[in-house]
Amino acid sequence: MQNPKAKVLLAEDDLSLGYVIKDNLIDAGYDVVLCPDGQSAIDKFDKNEFNICLLDVMMPNKDGFAVAKKIRQQTDLIPILFLTAKSLEEDRIKGFSSGADDYIIKPFSMQELLMRMDVFLRRSKKMHSDTSVLFTLGKLKFSYTDLKLTNTDEAFNLTQKEADLLKFFCEHSNRILKREEVLLNVWGKDDYFLGRSMDVFITKLRKYFKTDPEVNLETIHGVGFRFNIPVA
Repeated sequence: MQNPKAKVLLAEDDLSLGYVIKDNLIDAGYDVVLCPDGQSAIDKFDKNEFNICLLDVMMPNKDGFAVAKKIRQQTDLIPILFLTAKSLEEDRIKGFSSGADDYIIKPFSMQELLMRMDVFLRRSKKMHSDTSVLFTLGKLKFSYTDLKLTNTDEAFNLTQKEADLLKFFCEHSNRILKREEVLLNVWGKDDYFLGRSMDVFITKLRKYFKTDPEVNLETIHGVGFRFNIPVA
């Protein structure tokens, strides 16, 4: 594992499943705090520093969506993964909208969970390295390292997934990108549900770009997108 002793907040009201996940994560080298409901997860988060959060969706005393929103009020840096038995499209989109970086559908293998966690922890570690990743987008400045998009008057705090998506568009600006190409590079796979979730994030990014008319994320119908920015 790339992140020995990374600290995990695990919120799962099915304690039998919770202890199975916890034991497997400890065997893999993680430090795990298990919470049986949403409110206790919020309380633990307020008093401890975590590297990643695994949240069940359906929990008593605040569901996973509420916990994710509370965490996002404090930080955009910590990856949040939902553990959910729900596969409905609206639940997945609601999860991404509340601040989740990814979701994993029950039942899942521990190997799949560990791989997903490792992806986000490696990204997080890279973001906290000394190397600063900056992009100039017309009148806007985008710091991938700090998860910030700024203009002369204000700064927007981005989620990890918003920043990952914007970084990919910045690295391939002013050319047509296929939808599946974006999904594969930012989410790691191409499926219908992730495509709908991507559309939610793109809508958010477009709101930020309104401050500079020369910066726009164009939809190429039937193909994908083109991120248009002024060429220096």
